[in-house]
Amino acid sequence: MSADPLLRTDATAVADPYRWLEEVTGDEALAWVRARNEHCHAGLGGPQLDRTRDSVLEVLDSDDRIPEVSRIGDHLYNFWRDGDHERGVWRRTTLAEYRTEEPRWETVLDLDALAAAEGESWVWHGASVLRPTPDQLAAGEPWRRALVDLSPGGSDADVTREFDLVDQRFVPVEEGGFARPLAKGGLSWADEDTVYVYTDLGPGTMTASGYPRIVKLWRRGDTLDQATVVYEGSDDDMYIMGRRSRTPGFERDVVERAIEFYRSETYLVHHVGKPDQELVLLDVPDSAEVGLHREWLLVELREDWTVADRRYAGGSLLAAPVDAYVAGSRDLTVLFEPSASTSLVGATWTRHHLVVNVLDDVKSALHVLTPPDLAAGDDPGAPWSRSSLPVGGELLTVGVRAVSPVDSDDVWVTSSGFLEPATLALTTVVGPGRDAADPEPLKSSPTFFDASEMVVEQHFATSDDGTRVPYFVVGRGDLVRPADPTTPGTAPTLLYAYGGFEIPLLPGYSGTAGRAWLAHGGVRVVANIRGGGEYGPRWHQAARRENRHRAYEDLAAVARDLVARGITAPDHLGVQGGSNGGLLAGNMLTRYPDLFGAVVIQVPLLDMQRYSHLLAGASWVAEYGDPDVPEDWEFLQTFSPYHLFDADQDYPPVLFTTSTKDDRVHPGHARKMAAKMLAAGKDVTYYENIEGGHGGAANNAQAAYMTALAWTFLRARLT
Repeated sequence: MSADPLLRTDATAVADPYRWLEEVTGDEALAWVRARNEHCHAGLGGPQLDRTRDSVLEVLDSDDRIPEVSRIGDHLYNFWRDGDHERGVWRRTTLAEYRTEEPRWETVLDLDALAAAEGESWVWHGASVLRPTPDQLAAGEPWRRALVDLSPGGSDADVTREFDLVDQRFVPVEEGGFARPLAKGGLSWADEDTVYVYTDLGPGTMTASGYPRIVKLWRRGDTLDQATVVYEGSDDDMYIMGRRSRTPGFERDVVERAIEFYRSETYLVHHVGKPDQELVLLDVPDSAEVGLHREWLLVELREDWTVADRRYAGGSLLAAPVDAYVAGSRDLTVLFEPSASTSLVGATWTRHHLVVNVLDDVKSALHVLTPPDLAAGDDPGAPWSRSSLPVGGELLTVGVRAVSPVDSDDVWVTSSGFLEPATLALTTVVGPGRDAADPEPLKSSPTFFDASEMVVEQHFATSDDGTRVPYFVVGRGDLVRPADPTTPGTAPTLLYAYGGFEIPLLPGYSGTAGRAWLAHGGVRVVANIRGGGEYGPRWHQAARRENRHRAYEDLAAVARDLVARGITAPDHLGVQGGSNGGLLAGNMLTRYPDLFGAVVIQVPLLDMQRYSHLLAGASWVAEYGDPDVPEDWEFLQTFSPYHLFDADQDYPPVLFTTSTKDDRVHPGHARKMAAKMLAAGKDVTYYENIEGGHGGAANNAQAAYMTALAWTFLRARLT
């Protein structure tokens, strides 16, 4: 095998003898992958792996899972995979049927049949359906037009095809059907004969991050070349897209320009696609997130903002009438302001209300906010009325999603806990002073493991700088609450965290973890370290860029706290993470090898000198820093596992998994790190799935195998 040194022109240049493994489908690289896969199966394969895989697959394929649905017209649509539908089926039923124990489903699109007919391993990426106009609905016309996204093998790059929901067929291009070729990007409906298109339109039309730089308005019957440019970003932008809100009476065309991961601009487009087209920038901080619903503009702040002589705290949610705001008014209503323990984790509009989901020390609570009725002449600056939505429970995660924000106040409510299987209910949101009906239970997930002797506890560890870091511990009571904490613990314990991109980790039921780990006497730990979103933007920003080390110090503090409580000991403690969490686990491996007995690293970033030059890596510079800037490389190299590795250091056994089809985080990260450690004689197991994209698996069977590898590895190394 030939080595290709990493040639760089800046002062940070280093030789990289494993650069050849970045050739994703290169013959030598794939030969290396096949050899490592064989070694992995030889080392972990056998009856235990097979039993674990079968047990996990039974959970993934269970007919008793809750079918997640979306209301489209008179039907509820669901995408479903099981043992008989490896690729999956898009199907529909009615609410009346859905309320029954065994609903009758009508298949709309069979991906297995499509894959067989076209010789392509299609993976479902979703669909968007055009809402008919009020006149069409009044005339009884059906919901007909859909745009379906399909990926070959699970890559982020996909195709979009127009689908007829009545005739249940793709509309051929020869008949005027819309079809977007394979690329990163998408289509979105403007009207029944027009779509927004943002995709690879040829050389110079994609950003340095590999995403669309141009959005066009594409009319039925025209070629892509004939589509009208609506907005053109710069090469340094991250992503450009367009859409139309079709709420009757509040139709708006919108262009969104993502400058980088946490900076964006939103434009209202007047006279879209016409010679007198005008783009109006919504004048809010580019770090804020913007939402539009009927008369209202919502602004969610990531940073403090002073406007019209008033200061608003980062993490707050603000509201104003759209038209007044665009006209220059800065009268903003504060809907939520964070405290030391609270953060906003989500919000969903119904027809008349806004339901917000607030975390308080990582525990969910739902609140209903009702705006002034501007159509009835209410003062737009009047306070929004407030009430609660009494659902959920202690250490449960509650989610809420509008059934149809255009014309209904109904919401789907889900709840789940580490030991509580998910439930789905339907309820109607009402304002204050009205009695809300009890949520109607619709579905509940089965119990996949015996939790009768298990408990869940929340603890706080103290990080190096004194910050309190929450974490959850799940397992048998005698293991989670040892009788003598001074005696070293022996429970095999798996520590999981993510710690990035403002993503919170919340309590949730995992039948696979229950069967493959908890039921075998394992303890499961989920840590809410900085970098995540458990306490809002401030928690995330505390571990960005040069402060990244705080996320790793937080997780190390949790590991030490588990030992101090007598739950486990380093030889029995494992750590696992994927994607950004793979970078986290890689830092646990290289910075804190003495704290762990095994490490699982999945679809990871590991080479932080190369990451911004590989696939979508350039889009994460705002999170990590730019390795091509010497000042940034000074701190980046302190958390680049590929560069922190020391051949003379002892390391715990490590399992790397990734996917050849991952076009988001390059598989070269895992390949090169594994090769480097193997050359130094370390205990390394490596497996690369040929499909699956960044999710690591393209179907339930692949997911079960990949999951079983991790659990088998951990049980072998930690027990």
